[in-house]
Amino acid sequence: FLSEACDLIFDAASRGNQFLIVGTKKEFADLVSRAAIKARCHYVNKKWLGGMLTNWSTTKKELHKLRDLKIKHKMGRLKQLKKRDVTGLKRQLAHLQEYLGGIKYMTRLPDIVIILDQHKEYISLLECITLGIPTICLIDTNCDPDPVDLPIPANDDTRSS
Repeated sequence: FLSEACDLIFDAASRGNQFLIVGTKKEFADLVSRAAIKARCHYVNKKWLGGMLTNWSTTKKELHKLRDLKIKHKMGRLKQLKKRDVTGLKRQLAHLQEYLGGIKYMTRLPDIVIILDQHKEYISLLECITLGIPTICLIDTNCDPDPVDLPIPANDDTRSS
């Protein structure tokens, strides 16, 4: 199953497809972000926000808001506002960066989604099924392999998997 998944990913990458890696367990959240950045993929490693893919128009608006706030912060435009407003905007920027930072450059829905824990990320799997996005998933003994397009049997509780 692993070699089949590698072949699929290699073929999709050679065609220029976009990938999304989803893994929000605290044990390997940092590993997900480092691997995704190294592979130039999008990632979600803090919390899956329900409707992130199925309600793409709203997610796109939030991504535009994140980009605008970052630009305003870098350009120093926040200094012109009241201190209370600046504090609120900085808090909003930190919140958006934390939850949407891994997908900030995503302009369209991903072509393939890689899910590291099917049991914890079941909502993301359901969204992919609804949208018809192919999924590759690490499957532990407590998971159902039927909804996944390409299951990989593995222990999803350890970093080494």
